[in-house]
Amino acid sequence: MQKTAQEILDRADVKIGGNNPWDIQVNNPSFYKRVLTGGSLALGESYMDGWWECEALDQFFDRILRARLDKKIKPSKHLIWNILKSKIVNRQRKSKAYVIGEKHYDIGNDLYKNMLDKRMVYSCAYWKDAKDLDEAQEKKLDLICKKLKLEAGMTVLDIGCGWGSLSKFATEKYGVKVTGITVSKEQKVLADKMCEGLNVEIRIQDYRDVRERFDRVVSVGMFEHVGPKNYKRYMQAVNRCLKSEGLFLLHTIGGNDSRDMIDPWINKYIFPAAVLPSAKQITSVAEGMFALEDWHNFGHYYDTTLMAWHRNFNSRWDKIANGYDEKFRRMWNYYLLICAGGFRSGKNRLWQIVFSKIGSATHYESIR
Repeated sequence: MQKTAQEILDRADVKIGGNNPWDIQVNNPSFYKRVLTGGSLALGESYMDGWWECEALDQFFDRILRARLDKKIKPSKHLIWNILKSKIVNRQRKSKAYVIGEKHYDIGNDLYKNMLDKRMVYSCAYWKDAKDLDEAQEKKLDLICKKLKLEAGMTVLDIGCGWGSLSKFATEKYGVKVTGITVSKEQKVLADKMCEGLNVEIRIQDYRDVRERFDRVVSVGMFEHVGPKNYKRYMQAVNRCLKSEGLFLLHTIGGNDSRDMIDPWINKYIFPAAVLPSAKQITSVAEGMFALEDWHNFGHYYDTTLMAWHRNFNSRWDKIANGYDEKFRRMWNYYLLICAGGFRSGKNRLWQIVFSKIGSATHYESIR
């Protein structure tokens, strides 16, 4: 089976036991059968178990994704069942809305404090003319505010507000009133502290339950958790909450193909029931409600952002380690670096999309 594995990896110029940083070193000979029969899920789990090593996982994934090796290995019966189930079952239905909060965002504020920038922005930074992560994230927040054309006194709905970074920034810099919603209890605890004394309200609430109307709606890094079966309902919720002359900015990771589920390893260990939308899926559900004003792609900046998070995570591991074991450390590194490789290879995209409501008198000029 080693020969078969090497023949597949040859297409990406990856060697077993090679000397390049993207080559892999196998510690357990059972690795080959496990991965050839279990696909990407087994690849990640065997790394977590220490069955193989790679000096530069980001470079490894960049190479195998460019070579489309993820298409070469037949999916297991378990994966085929999950694919079929995702087509039938609404995995992101309202009763499941808080699972992602519990499984990912509630695992420890100290982890995120040490990994992220000083404002705790957990989404792609805007690195144009930025010297470090803190500046790149501030530039991203300001870019969003400028694209929304915020003015003092406006009301803003922040769907998926995280730890309140954008809500806090928009209120302080632009004088708006923000309502931020999250499905994470831990995020709300810290967001309340970060936004204390400001014109910001943080709620634990599903987007489907918001009924007020706002001058602006923004959603950063949350649409990936909505799911194709709910895209239309999500847009209807935004349409209901947005005033007739309002603007809506959607910041989301996207994919080149329309899919019903994410990579099985990411689904199991990092973002349960997440799906990366395609451009077609987004525009088709917006049709009839929203006019497309601007579409900005800067996915190459997510590679830079993830590598900065990776450096922070590892350089500050001594501050984080008390709450986690070695298997978690390997899992988290794998997560950050497989994602970096995904953006570097062009498999994943990062889009900021601005919509106005159909019938609006808004004359929008794009901001860069």
